[in-house]
Amino acid sequence: MIAPINMLKSVMALVFAITLFACEGNYENVKRLNLSDGAPIAEGKEINFKYTDSGKLITNLMADKLLDYSNLTFPYKEFPLGIEVLFWDEEGKKSTVTSDYAIQFDGTGLVDLRKNVVLVTADSVVLRANQLYWDQQNQWVFTDQPYQIKFKDGSYNDGAMFDSSQDFTTFLSRKNQGVQLIDKKATEDGQ
Repeated sequence: MIAPINMLKSVMALVFAITLFACEGNYENVKRLNLSDGAPIAEGKEINFKYTDSGKLITNLMADKLLDYSNLTFPYKEFPLGIEVLFWDEEGKKSTVTSDYAIQFDGTGLVDLRKNVVLVTADSVVLRANQLYWDQQNQWVFTDQPYQIKFKDGSYNDGAMFDSSQDFTTFLSRKNQGVQLIDKKATEDGQ
């Protein structure tokens, strides 16, 4: 009778040891277990994020709602109710961008702005689009959706897609129509 009890105790101890060592104690895995599939790790309301450099305000991001999915394999932040972002350049000149929806991909630095996107630069360029991508690392903006842009000299362009540097000094448009203003004096002088 003693042998079956010892055998049962040995089996129970083995099961307990396997169960104990099967749990890694890895904090990241525990975080994932505590969240529903696809749920954000954090939610924010009435966000007013300010980024400064050497005490100088550089960027101010405002949003009614933020969903942080940095717990996923491909981390991102979603702004389902839209955003307003204010940017200041080295000279203190302000540019703004607004949209009804936005998503920022942490790993790539790509920002996807959607629905009623309006970008107004410090030098009066106004861009309106259904969707606009901003590649922060390469300082490039682009879209494959219809857009309208009005440049500071009064020139404008309506098109189906474009690629541009974020300061619009290089602007490549496809399938478009518009009006370009040319300085007659500059062309006569050979410039």
